[in-house]
Amino acid sequence: MKTIKHPPLTVIVAVSENQVIGKDNDLIWDLSIDLKRFKSLTSGHNMIMGRKTFESFPKPLPNRTHIVITRQKNYQVSDGIIVANSIEEAIKNVKNDDQPYIIGGGEIYKQALPHASVIELTRVHADFDGDTYFPEIDLNQWKEIKREFIPKDENHAYDFSFITYRKRT
Repeated sequence: MKTIKHPPLTVIVAVSENQVIGKDNDLIWDLSIDLKRFKSLTSGHNMIMGRKTFESFPKPLPNRTHIVITRQKNYQVSDGIIVANSIEEAIKNVKNDDQPYIIGGGEIYKQALPHASVIELTRVHADFDGDTYFPEIDLNQWKEIKREFIPKDENHAYDFSFITYRKRT
C-alpha cells in the first residue's frame, strides 16, 4: 500500500461489543449524546464516507464537506459533494482541513484504518444483530488514551463509552 501525505485522519464510529456498526444501512441504536458528539467533532471538517453511508442521510449534513467513495464511475450527486473512486483519492481531496474524519461504512473503515492516526470510538455495551462490522482494534498498533463511561438513562437504552485511541508510533 502506498503511503499518502495528508493531515491526521480520524476514524469516528459507534460499535457494539460484538463489533456491529449497522444493519440494513442504518444505525441500530439511538444515543442522542453520541449524535451530539459526532456533530460537535465533525462540524466544519471534511467527512470521508462510502456511497451507502452517504445515501443513508436524508440530506447532506450541514457545515461539513462530504467526500463520497464509490466504484461507480458516473455517480451523480448534488453540487458541493466530492466523489472519489478510492480511499487514496478521497484522502487526496481533503482540502484545507487539519482534522478530516472517516465516518464509514464497514468497508471504508477497513481501508482507512492504515491511514488513520486517531479513532474516536463509541462502544455500545451490548451485543446486536447486524450486517456491517468494524474491524477489531489491534492494541499492538493502537493505544487507548481516553475513556468516558455514560450509563443508560431515560434517554439512552444502553450503557456506552467514548474511547479515544491513538496510533502507536
